[in-house]
Amino acid sequence: MTEILAELQKGGIIMVPLLIGSVLGLAIVIERAFSLRSRKVLVPEIITSIGKIGSMEDVRVTERICEANTGPFANIVLAALRNQDLTRDEMKEVILDQGRQEVRVLQRGLVMLETIASASPLLGLMGTVIGMIKTFNVISQQGIGQANVLSGGISEALITTVTGLAIGIPALVAFNYFTDKAESHVMDIEKHSSTLLHKIRILTLSGRGDHIAV
Repeated sequence: MTEILAELQKGGIIMVPLLIGSVLGLAIVIERAFSLRSRKVLVPEIITSIGKIGSMEDVRVTERICEANTGPFANIVLAALRNQDLTRDEMKEVILDQGRQEVRVLQRGLVMLETIASASPLLGLMGTVIGMIKTFNVISQQGIGQANVLSGGISEALITTVTGLAIGIPALVAFNYFTDKAESHVMDIEKHSSTLLHKIRILTLSGRGDHIAV
């Protein structure tokens, strides 16, 4: 471990933002891996409850389940249930408005992760340039006979390049994975929201009081 730290220190000042980026990226990956779990976003109890809606009592049960399971999906369902007196088009607009807010929650941190994925290799490249400038300065001042000094500049260039790629590549993979997962959750939420909207519409047409078969 000490040897690794010693080698990283040879990378120069560029290693500071690279290491900060690696810590931030890791924190975002861990947080998104927890927050975007399917069971956490698409709460099975809410999905089951929506499927069973056939009366106003079922609607109230669904509302209580959503209140006990806060999250993007629950918030969208609650927005629909609490505005069920509106027309179908108005309810759709309410769901869309709430959905836009919840998409931001599902995608939280992904812009930062994408920035880390893009910036890390560029920072590594900057470190490479700085290292090579140092090497050429040594050559211009002392000639090519100072092998130890020359190796220091070359080492700095290589270390920052490798570190930038080592951070950027996993960050890019994680960004694409979590973006796809968030979009998949959004599509599933839209599907269940449409089902809920349909059932509420049937309840409205049936007079809201009677049990319905759907």
